[in-house]
Amino acid sequence: MAVSEHAFIIQRQGIECQYNFKNICKNIDRVYKTCYNEHVFEKRFDDCLWAAPNFSHIALYIKRRGECVMDLLICGDLCPTDESKECFENEDARGAFGSVIEEFKKSDTVIVNLECAVTEHKQGIRKYGPCLKGPKGTVKTLKNAGVDTCMLSNNHIFDFGKKGFYDTLKILDENKMRYTGVGENYEKSRNDLMLKDGDFSVSVINVCEHEYSYATCNRVGTRPFDEFQTMEDIRKAKALSDYVIVIYHGGKEFCRYPSPRLMKACREMALCGADAVFCQHSHIIGCYEKFNNAHILYGQGNFHFIESTHDESFLEGLMVRLTVDKNKSDIEFIPVAANGKGIDLAGSERKNKILNEFKTRNEYIKSGEWEKHWHDFCMENAERYKSVLCDHKIDDCMDSFQLFAHYLDCEAHTDVWREIFKTWNHTNEM
Repeated sequence: MAVSEHAFIIQRQGIECQYNFKNICKNIDRVYKTCYNEHVFEKRFDDCLWAAPNFSHIALYIKRRGECVMDLLICGDLCPTDESKECFENEDARGAFGSVIEEFKKSDTVIVNLECAVTEHKQGIRKYGPCLKGPKGTVKTLKNAGVDTCMLSNNHIFDFGKKGFYDTLKILDENKMRYTGVGENYEKSRNDLMLKDGDFSVSVINVCEHEYSYATCNRVGTRPFDEFQTMEDIRKAKALSDYVIVIYHGGKEFCRYPSPRLMKACREMALCGADAVFCQHSHIIGCYEKFNNAHILYGQGNFHFIESTHDESFLEGLMVRLTVDKNKSDIEFIPVAANGKGIDLAGSERKNKILNEFKTRNEYIKSGEWEKHWHDFCMENAERYKSVLCDHKIDDCMDSFQLFAHYLDCEAHTDVWREIFKTWNHTNEM
C-alpha cells in the first residue's frame, strides 16, 4: 500500500474512533520504523492527537515520514565551566539543559560542538589562551539529555595533549556517542559522518581553522579546513549522500559578521555541494544568508558555555533545527540563554530581542552593510594586533613569539591583519 493510502486510512478511521487512531498509527510506525526514532513519533503524535479536532495534519505528517524526513538539531559550542561544572559532575541533565531537553526529544539527531577535552589529566599544553576541559560526567550528562553526536574539530580538544584527547575518545566510545572531525593523521581526519534514515543519507563534514589542534600528514589532530581539499571533500560527499552539512569551527571571535575571506569560503562550499554551512567558534550570534539554495550561518553563538565574566551576548546562542528530505530543507533558529548553572530556551522577551537583532544583521548581508561592520570591528582591535608585532621584536621570550606565530597561522587572525593593513598593501588606491 502506498504511503498516501496509509495516510488516508489513518485520517478516516481516526476521525471515526480516536482510540483506534493511535493503534493504526502504531501499525504505520512499524511499517516505517527505519524512517525515524520512536520517541520522536510518539511525542509529535501525542502533541497533535489532543490538540486538533481532526487528523488531517497528522496524516500528512505520517506521509512525510514515509518519505524519509530527517530532523536534526545542531547546537553550538559546549564547555563545562566553573559556573556550570557541578551539573556535569553530578550528571544532572535537567539542571544543565532545562527546557532545552524538550527540543532534544523532538529531534532524530542532536549535535553539539564539544569544545574541550573530557579528562582528569592536569597538564595543559603551552598555548595562547585557556586550556579547557570537562569532568568525567560531561558525556553521560549529554547522553542523558538526549545528545547523540559530538563535533570534535575545534581549537580546544587537544588542550590537554594526546592524553586528554584519547581520554575523551574513550569516554565517548563507552557512552556510544557518535563523533567526527578528528583522526590519527590528516587523511584519516577527513572521514565524514554519515547519518542514514532508510534510503535517505546526510553527510556531516566537521572542519576547523588552523590553531593548536589540527592534524598533519604525521600528527594526530582535528580535520583542518583546506581551501582546496575541503571543496573536493564536499563534492565527493554530495555524490555519496542526499544532503551535506559542513560545520566550520572558525571566524573571528566576538565578531558578528564574516570576514570577506570567510564569506567567499562558505559560498564556495555551497557552490561545491554543501546544503548547509554552520560557522561556530565566534561565541556570539552572527548572521545568516541563503546562497545557491544553501543555508549559511556566520556564527551560531554559544550553546552551553557559561562564564559570568562576559556580557549577555556570550551567554546566548542559536540552536538550528534542520528538517530535510530529498526534495527540500526547512530551517528554524531556536534561541537559548544561560540560566544560573545551566541553560534554557530563551524567554519570550529575550527570544524576540535575539531574533529581531539577528534579522537586522541578516539584512546587512543582503545590502552589503556587513562589510562596514567588519571593518569597524578590525579597526577597534587594531592596537592589540599592532602590539603583537612590536612586542615580538623587542621581547625575546617564547610566549611572545608563540602569540605572533598563532596570529599568523590562524585564518581568522590573518583576516584581521589584512583588513587593518589594507591601505598599506593597496597603495594604488592612495
